[in-house]
Amino acid sequence: MITGELRQKVDRIWETFWTGGITNPLSVIEQFTYMLFIKGLDEAEIRKENESMLLSVPFTGLFPSDKQYLRWNHFKNLDPQRMYDVVSNEVFPFIKSLHGDKDSAYAKYMGDAIFMIPTPNMLVRIVEGIDTIDMKDRDTKGDLYEYLLSKVATAGTNGQFRTPRHIIEMMVALMKPTPEDIICDPAAGSAGFLVAAGEYLRDHHADLFLIQALKEHFNNNMFYGFDMDRTMLRIGAMNMLLHGVDNPNIEYRDSLNENNTDKDKYTLILANPPFKGSLDTDAVAADLLRVTRTKKTELLFLALFLRMLKVGGRCASIVPDGVLFGNSTAHKDIRKEIVENHKLEAIISMPSGVFKPYAGVSTAIMIFTKTGAGGTDDVWFYDMKADGYSLDDKRNPIEANDIPDIVERFGKWEAEKERKRTEKSFLVPVDEIRSNAYDLSINRYKATEYEEVKYEDPKAILASVKQLEEEIVEGLEELEALLG
Repeated sequence: MITGELRQKVDRIWETFWTGGITNPLSVIEQFTYMLFIKGLDEAEIRKENESMLLSVPFTGLFPSDKQYLRWNHFKNLDPQRMYDVVSNEVFPFIKSLHGDKDSAYAKYMGDAIFMIPTPNMLVRIVEGIDTIDMKDRDTKGDLYEYLLSKVATAGTNGQFRTPRHIIEMMVALMKPTPEDIICDPAAGSAGFLVAAGEYLRDHHADLFLIQALKEHFNNNMFYGFDMDRTMLRIGAMNMLLHGVDNPNIEYRDSLNENNTDKDKYTLILANPPFKGSLDTDAVAADLLRVTRTKKTELLFLALFLRMLKVGGRCASIVPDGVLFGNSTAHKDIRKEIVENHKLEAIISMPSGVFKPYAGVSTAIMIFTKTGAGGTDDVWFYDMKADGYSLDDKRNPIEANDIPDIVERFGKWEAEKERKRTEKSFLVPVDEIRSNAYDLSINRYKATEYEEVKYEDPKAILASVKQLEEEIVEGLEELEALLG
């Protein structure tokens, strides 16, 4: 996690943006990101120059010999007005033009970047602040970026809200990504799921980086993220880069549109697609409508996941509770499709406070495997009551937390067979789900244990009330006598 000292530095820089009039958190993160990126380019250049000198190998740098003044270590020492002129008029256009080909990582997040820092003095304060941040360590970069992104959550602006990091990490731990996986989030936002999958692989499969083919796959062909918000695309791509993925496939794409032709391509989908969206069906890919004829984005995304996955590919997606029990034909069709034609594995019901402070919607995690030939037998249900944080708007850390238990129990179906319907987790046979019109809400199957409450005999209660009344009267009489 981010240290106290680094947090203070970031907070001071954030305050400089804020007091300077840049108050939209996404805009602050963008500008912050560009400056970190500019500093990072120079640091990479210095590293390569030193290696070149050490090994006596010729080196062609990013910065031409007549453009050395565009480097961070050069312009950071200029006077305010000169620094401002150089950064706004020359450095920014320079980094935007790096790698002219549109497919490069640079082009993806710098193509339509805008320099918004309004005054020379503000730029000086930001450059001085960022100059003291040590960005050499990948973990530090990642934690710093996570901290910046957490400020979007607390501000809750722009309708953007992030899936909480601990929920993302739980979903990744449940799915156990492998070095061969091809991972996609079709509604990627700030790329939290992709970043967490990358970190999981570093922690559990560190030896992949010793095998050239797997390392190449990790850096170039493993991670795919699509979004329709260009600001989030830039932030997501930079998030991936700062977490050590060289060339993430982060692209502008309306995933539900017929222009998205991805089919049988990915082995793992991790997602929290947008809810409450209603689309014009003319804009939706026809093959998705054949699975579920609807305008609801949460249903269309499930149909999309099935199309995008390879056979044997797995999906963990957050869905609003309505998907699980909705009565419309479209709701029933998508549930039937997953249960009958593929393998539904688990429904993890989450408490409604998980997305507070910016949404109180009740959600669940749906986990399934694309088979094209059925395979659903017993479906695992888990009734999550606590996620380690209070379920109010403050979301303060608390002791109660079901997440370790969920990760521990998932997949160990033999042990779960003995569990009663009154417990937090249990298995439900597919025939029972069929007979309930494919209803997947946990309350349909959970049994509630009622404890018998024994009350005192009414006559005894009445006698004690009478006695109390007599004592009150006596007390009042004593008080009256004292007052004369």
